[in-house]
Amino acid sequence: MTLLETRTLTKNFGGVRAVAGLDLAMTEGEVLGLIGPNGAGKTTVFNLLSGFLVPDEGDVRFRGRSLRGLKPHTICRLGLARTFQIVRPFPRLSVLDNVMVGALVRHPEAAAARARARAVVERLGLGHKASHPAVGLTLPERKRLELARAVATEPTLLLLDEVMAGLNATETAALVAVIGEIHRAGVSVLLIEHNMRAVMALSHRIVVLNFGEVVAEGPPAAVASHPRVIEAYLGEDHAGAAPSR
Repeated sequence: MTLLETRTLTKNFGGVRAVAGLDLAMTEGEVLGLIGPNGAGKTTVFNLLSGFLVPDEGDVRFRGRSLRGLKPHTICRLGLARTFQIVRPFPRLSVLDNVMVGALVRHPEAAAARARARAVVERLGLGHKASHPAVGLTLPERKRLELARAVATEPTLLLLDEVMAGLNATETAALVAVIGEIHRAGVSVLLIEHNMRAVMALSHRIVVLNFGEVVAEGPPAAVASHPRVIEAYLGEDHAGAAPSR
């Protein structure tokens, strides 16, 4: 069953076309990786999907409903939540209270929201920091907090914008495991990520953007060796020059 679909999605910034007629679809239960070089339009796509930008042309449909023109908080209540590449928790609030902000989307009563937030904090390995102010967290902990706030909204679809940026290999592997657990609990995932090891480990399918257009899509192994993917990342001189396996 189709969960999310874009139809000729287009966004321009002045004379620059950031997203060019994007047709994208993902099914319920899927983990879809969205990759591409810097400036390919990935975060612009996320901003269009989540209501932070309005498309110049085209439409976004979530479970058959158009999201065009809806505010981000309305889209979140429909079941589409996102994280942000630059993590900005409420620094003076505790970890628990930060996550409670997300839980209030589904649980307007404070006691219920706090109980939901506490469960999510424990699940994401932040229970020992629940009462600590967010300002004192390490980068890996802030990444988990950002993920926890989104998960607390109880999404059907979770959009992850480079949640592993800046993490070392051990920290990345731990977060990949957490995301895998979230997916197994019934949440579909669309992720932007430059860490190809993480993308390959999590994704059922990968879509590659370059200059706002899809240049390749398919299973991870097929996409990794696609000539247009190699060209997009390494330049024309390297296209067709990928090492054999």
